[in-house]
Amino acid sequence: MEVTGLSAPTVTVFISSSLNSFRSEKRYSRSLTIAEFKCKLELVVGSPASCMELELYGPDDKFYSKLDQEDALLGSYPVDDGCRIHVIDHSGARLGEYEDVSKVEKYQISQEAYDQRQDSVRSFLKRSKLGRYNEEERAQQEAETTQRLNEEKTQASAIPVGSRCEVRAPGQPPRRGTVMYVGLTDFKPGYWIGVRYDEPLGKNDGSVNGKRYFECQAKYGAFVKPSVVTVGDFPEEDYGLDEM
Repeated sequence: MEVTGLSAPTVTVFISSSLNSFRSEKRYSRSLTIAEFKCKLELVVGSPASCMELELYGPDDKFYSKLDQEDALLGSYPVDDGCRIHVIDHSGARLGEYEDVSKVEKYQISQEAYDQRQDSVRSFLKRSKLGRYNEEERAQQEAETTQRLNEEKTQASAIPVGSRCEVRAPGQPPRRGTVMYVGLTDFKPGYWIGVRYDEPLGKNDGSVNGKRYFECQAKYGAFVKPSVVTVGDFPEEDYGLDEM
C-alpha cells in the first residue's frame, strides 16, 4: 500500500490489543513518530514499546497496513478518524493477564497511618466537610449552639426587667440605661436584652422589623447580648446633650 501524507493535526482512533478484549478511543497527534506513538500506547495496553507490533485497520475493520517504520510519522500512514490500531504483544504475556486484578498484590495501610495522610480521600472529605464529616460538623455545631444558648439563658435570668444597667460592648464606650426586655427574639437567635438608654445612643424605639418588644423613644432603644450587660446602681449620667 502506498504511504501518503495527511495534514490534519490530530486523529481519533480505536486502540485494541492482543492482551485484552476491550477497545479504547484515543486522540493522537499525527506528528508523532511511530516510536513515540508506541511509548504512549504503553499506558493504554500495558505492553512494552519494544515488544509491540502495530497493525492499522480502517473504519470498516479492513486491514490497511503495518505501522513498522519507527521513524515515520503517524500521519504519513492512511490513518483517519474511526480507524483501529491493533497492538500485537511479543513480550510473552497472555491474553487477559493485565485484566485479572486478583493477581495484583494489594497494598494495605493501617487506619492510624491513613488518618495521618494529607493526600487521601478521607483527608479531603474532612477538609471540605463532605460526606459523613459534614454530619459530624453539623452535630458539633448544634451542640455548641445549644451550649451557647444555655449559657445566654443563665446570664439573662440574672437580669431582671426594670433594672438599671450599664452596657459595655467591645469597641464602644459604656452606656447606661434601663432593662426593658429579656428573652428570645424573632430577628436573631439567642437571648437578647432590650435596653432603653438614658440618651439617644441606641438604634431603635424598642421594635425591630415591625415587631415591638418594649416602648421607648426613637434612637433610645437597643438590643444587646446578656454578656455585655451589668445590672446595679447606675444613676443617670448627664451627657450634656441638652446644652446647645
